[in-house]
Amino acid sequence: MGNGTATTDLDVALEKHRTELTGYCYRMLGSSFEAEDAVQDTLVRAWRNHEKFEGRSSLRSWLYRIATNVCLDMLSAGNKRARPMDLSEATPLAQAALNPRPDHTWLEPMPDARVLPAVADPAEAAVAKESVRLAFMAALQQLPPKQRAVLILREVLAWRASEVAELLETSVASVNSALQRARATLAERADAGLEGAVSDPLDEEQQRLLERYVKAFEGYDMTALTALLHEDAIMTMPPFDLWLRGTADITGFMTTIGASCAGSRLVPVQANGLPAFAHYKPDPENGGFTPWAVQVLEISAGRITGFHCFLDTQRWFPLFGLPLRLEAEAEQVQQGD
Repeated sequence: MGNGTATTDLDVALEKHRTELTGYCYRMLGSSFEAEDAVQDTLVRAWRNHEKFEGRSSLRSWLYRIATNVCLDMLSAGNKRARPMDLSEATPLAQAALNPRPDHTWLEPMPDARVLPAVADPAEAAVAKESVRLAFMAALQQLPPKQRAVLILREVLAWRASEVAELLETSVASVNSALQRARATLAERADAGLEGAVSDPLDEEQQRLLERYVKAFEGYDMTALTALLHEDAIMTMPPFDLWLRGTADITGFMTTIGASCAGSRLVPVQANGLPAFAHYKPDPENGGFTPWAVQVLEISAGRITGFHCFLDTQRWFPLFGLPLRLEAEAEQVQQGD
C-alpha cells in the first residue's frame, strides 16, 4: 500500500511544477505544442528516474535540468521559430499573396494560463508576462540554445549564476559570458523595431483603446480602425509569410482579400502576456460564426503597433479552450428589437 501512496505523492509533487516548466520550455522552443510535449517528456523521465534522484538538489532544479536537456535535444535539429517579419520584407498590398509555410517555421501563440504560474509578487508576475510577449520570444529564438537557456534562467527565473552553472555542468565564468553575449543580441534587436509597451494590468487608456478596437473591428469601420493603429503598425497572418506595414495596406487588405471578415465577433482571451481575441467570422452557409484566428495585439503609446493573426484555428481554439462555433443568438435578439 505504502508504495501506491509514494507514487501518488510523487505525481502530485511533479504536477505542481507543470505550469512553470511549460513556460520555460515554451520560451526555449517557441512552440506551444512542442513545449507541452517537452514537459510531458520531462515529467515521465523524472518519474522513471526518481530512484536515482538523491535529493542532492531540490526537486525543482532537478526538473529544470531534465527539461533543459529535453529542449536542447529538440533544438539540435536547428529549427528556429520566427515571425513573418523575421524572414522577409513587408509586402506592398498590390503584391499581396498568401503563401503558407510549414508549421515548424512559426513562433506560436500560447494562453497565459498554461505558462504563467500564479505568483504573489507583482514584479515577478510582470517579468514573467514580459518574457512571453511575442517580440521577446522572437528575440530569444535568435540566440543559440545554450545562451537561450542561460538568459531565461538568469534574467527571467532569477537563478544565481552558480545554480545555472551546476544545471548546465559548466563554469560560472562561461555562464556569465553566455549571458553577456545573449544580452548584447537582445539589445540590438530591441533597437530595431516597435516593441509593445503594455502595462500590467492594462491601464485605463489601454482598456479604452481595446474597447474602441473591438467596436471598429466588429463594425468593420476602417476609418475608426485607422485612428487606432500606429502609422507603422504591422499585421501578420501565420501560417502565411505575408506581412503588411502601415494603416493603408492593412485596411486595404481587410477590405479586399480579407473582406469576408466583415461582421465578425471578437471574444477576449489572454495570450503571450498581451491583449488578445478569438476572432470568429460569419458563416454564410450555416449561420452563426466560425473560428478564423487568434489575434494578439501589441500596443505602444496609445496605439496598436502589432496585429498578429494566428489562423490555424483547428490547433489554436482547442488550446485556448474556445468553442469551434458561435451561435447567432445575439443577432436575432437585435433584429427582434
